Amino acid sequence: MKRILVLTMTTILGSMTALGNETLPPLQDGKAPQTVTELWAGYDPRQEPLEIEVLKEWEEDGVVLRVVRYRIGVFKGQRAMMAGVYGFPKGGTNLPGLVQIHGGGQSADYRACLTNAKRGYATISLAWAGRLQAPGYNVGGEEVMLFWEGKTSDPSYKVTTDWGSLDGYHAPRRYGGDFGSVEPGEHTIDSVESPRNCGWFLCTLGARRALTFLEQQPEVDGGRLGVYGHSMGAQITVYAAGTDTRVKAAAPSCGGVSYRNDGSLSISEELGWTNPPYLEQIACPIMFLSPANDFHGRIDDLQKAIREIRSPDWRVTSSAHHNHQDTAEYQVCGPLWFDQHLKGTFQFPETPAASLELKTATGVPSFAVIPDSANAVIAVDIYYTQQGRKAGEKDDMISTVNRFWHHANAKRDGNTWTAELPLLTTEKPLWVYANVRYPLGQPVTGAGYYYGVYTATNFNLSSPMSMASPEQLTAAGVKATAAPSLLIDDFAEDWHKEWFTYDLTDNWARKTHKLYDPMWLPPPLAKLALEVRCEQPNKLVVGLDSFAAEVPLAGGTNWQSVVLFPPDFRSAAGTSILDWKGIKELRLGATETLSSSIGGKDAVLTLGADWQGAKPEFRNLRWVPGTQAELNAKRTVKLATATRADGKTYLDIQYADVFTHGYKTAMNTTLDGNPLVVDGTTYEHGMATHAPSEAIFFLGGKFKTLHALAVSGAQASVGFQVIVDDKTVFDSGRLDGAKSLPVDVPLENVQEMRLIVTDGGNGKGGDHASWIDAWVK
Repeated sequence: MKRILVLTMTTILGSMTALGNETLPPLQDGKAPQTVTELWAGYDPRQEPLEIEVLKEWEEDGVVLRVVRYRIGVFKGQRAMMAGVYGFPKGGTNLPGLVQIHGGGQSADYRACLTNAKRGYATISLAWAGRLQAPGYNVGGEEVMLFWEGKTSDPSYKVTTDWGSLDGYHAPRRYGGDFGSVEPGEHTIDSVESPRNCGWFLCTLGARRALTFLEQQPEVDGGRLGVYGHSMGAQITVYAAGTDTRVKAAAPSCGGVSYRNDGSLSISEELGWTNPPYLEQIACPIMFLSPANDFHGRIDDLQKAIREIRSPDWRVTSSAHHNHQDTAEYQVCGPLWFDQHLKGTFQFPETPAASLELKTATGVPSFAVIPDSANAVIAVDIYYTQQGRKAGEKDDMISTVNRFWHHANAKRDGNTWTAELPLLTTEKPLWVYANVRYPLGQPVTGAGYYYGVYTATNFNLSSPMSMASPEQLTAAGVKATAAPSLLIDDFAEDWHKEWFTYDLTDNWARKTHKLYDPMWLPPPLAKLALEVRCEQPNKLVVGLDSFAAEVPLAGGTNWQSVVLFPPDFRSAAGTSILDWKGIKELRLGATETLSSSIGGKDAVLTLGADWQGAKPEFRNLRWVPGTQAELNAKRTVKLATATRADGKTYLDIQYADVFTHGYKTAMNTTLDGNPLVVDGTTYEHGMATHAPSEAIFFLGGKFKTLHALAVSGAQASVGFQVIVDDKTVFDSGRLDGAKSLPVDVPLENVQEMRLIVTDGGNGKGGDHASWIDAWVK
C-alpha cells in the first residue's frame, strides 16, 4: 500500500547534509542537448524521494485539502521544493489524478482542487511561481518576498516554493533576468547556453515530479493521470505531455500552440521555450481550449499544432471574439475531456467536419459543416474574418486581440449546415471555422481559468479553421460583394453572436469589435447614434476602449435617440476622444469603472448605476454624418481653467484633450527627474515626453500665440511639429542629441493645436524630448 511520507522540519533540516546526487546528469562533453530526447535523457522523475511536507490540512464539503511541498530535485548542491494545494474526495479510492498549472502572474488555488474533488478527482495545483491561495494560507507577492528574505518572525511569513540555487519563479523572478533565457549565469544549471537553464524547463521538471507525487498518493490510480494549465501553464502542460508518458490526457487553455522558432533562435532556445519540439512528442489525447482572439495561443498557430501532435485523438474549442478567458460552455471542455479519458464517463462527439468552397457560381465563398450525427445539436455557428495575418506576416498583437469575426447564418440541409461568406475585399486572407454547441445531460461545475466557479449546461466543439490567401481567392474567382455600411447593427435575431461577454451571470452588457472592422469605418466628423428603450429610468454607459460616455435614459415605451460625438467620451484622466481613428472595442452596459495613469498619477472614473427593471432594447446602431462646427461646439477649452502667470498659460498634460507617448512622461522635469535646463538657463515649466508622442489642445480661438523651446534629449534623435487646424506651422526636422529650437507660432482664431514628437525615423530608443517654457496667451 502506498503511504504519504510526511517529514518534520527537524528531519528535513537534518537531511540537508545528505541530499544525495544531483538530480540532473552533467552535460556530455560540455555540450547542451540538441533534441527533446537528449534534453531529458538520464532523468527519472520517480528516482528521488519526494520528502513531502504537509503545511496545512482541512476539510471542506467532503473534500480533504492540504497545502503541501514536495522535492523537485537537488541542483548545485541545494534542494528545490515545490509548494501546492492537494485535494481529493474524503474516503475516495482509485481516483484519477490531475496536475493543474497556473499562468504567469497567477497562483495555485484550492478551488481547482475542491471543484475537481467533487467530481471524483485528486488534484494538485502547483505554485511554481511561489504564490498560493487557500483558506488561512494565502501566499501573495509580499509573502513570497518574505520567504526569499527568510523573515520567519514576520506574522505574514509562509513557507512556499523554494527553487534553491535556481530561479523558476515568475512575476517577479527572484534573481531577475528573462524566464525564457537559456544563457548561463550564477543561478542556472549549466555554464553554457543550454535549454536546462530555462525557466520553462525547470517548471516542466516540477510538473513531472507532480505526476510522481500523484502516483504515490494512496487514493490515486497512478495509471490515470492528466495535466492542464492556463496561459504559461498551458505551455508547461504541452511540455509535460510531450515528455512524460504517464500523462494520459492533457487540456491546455490559451497557450501551448504559439511561440515558434522564426529561424533566428539557437537549438537551445528552441528546446527551451518554443512549442513545436514538444507538440511533436505528444501522443496522449489532448483538448486545446483556444479562444479565437487569444494573444498567447493564436488561432492560426492552433491549426499548425493539431497537425504537429502525434496523437490522433484531439479536439479544439474556440470561442469567437474572446481573448485569454472564456465562458462556461468552452471552459467545461477541459473537465469533460478528463471525464472521457481518465474516467470513461463521457464521450465527446467527433470533431465537426468542415469544408471551404471558394469556386461558386456567385463568386461568394461558402462553408459547409457536418457535426457528429450521433449527438443532439443545439446550434451551429460559422465565424469568419479578413483580419488575420497573411502567410509569413509577423503577428500583429492589436489585430490578434481585436479582430472581428462575422457571424454567418447557416442553413441546414439534412445533417449539413452551409453558409455564404460575403467578403469586403479579395486582397486580404479569409479565415473561417465553425462552432457546434451540444447539450449536457446534467450540469457540470468547475473552477475556470482564473478559478471563478462556473456551471455549464452545454459545451462547444470547434472545427479546424480553413484559411485562404488573397492569391487563392483571386485564382478561384471570388468576388468582393460586401460593401462598407453606416449601419453598424440593427440588433435583429442573433445579433449577440457578433458581440461578447465574459460575465457568467445574467448581465445584459455586451462588447463588440465591429468598429475595428473596415466594413464599418466612420466617415469624417461622424457621430455615433443608436436608439434605446427601457421600462424604467436608467443610465446607459457606452464604452470605447479606455473611454466611456454616460447617457441618461428616461424610460417608458418610447424609443430614445442617443447621439454621441467623440468628445462625449472621456477617460479616467479627464481626456477625451477627438475622432474615431483607431477605435477597437465598443461596449454597452449599465456601469463601467475606468482607470488610467498619466504624469505618474493614477485616476479612477466610475460611470452608470445598477440597472433598474427589464433589460434594455437596442436598434439602429449607426454612423451619422456631422460637421466640424458641431464637433467644436461639444469641446471644452481646458486651458481656460489652467493657472496663468504674467498673462501666460503654461501648457500642462492634464489640460490636453489627448496625450500619448512612447514610454513615459513628466511635468516640469526631464524624464530622468532632472531640472529643465537649456543653455545654462533653468526653466520652471515644461512637458517631457518619450517619442513618439502627441499632445492635442482645443483652443477654441481664445489664444493668439504659442511659445516654447523644442529640446531633444542627450541620446535622442527626434523631430518636433506643431499643427494647427490640420496645417503644419512648425517642423524642426531631425534633432540629434541635446539640441534646441525656439517655437513661436501665431494662434489667431485657431481651434485646435497639436504638439507632435516623432522618433526621427530610426526607432524610439532613448528618444527623450521636451517642450520647455511652453505657453500660450
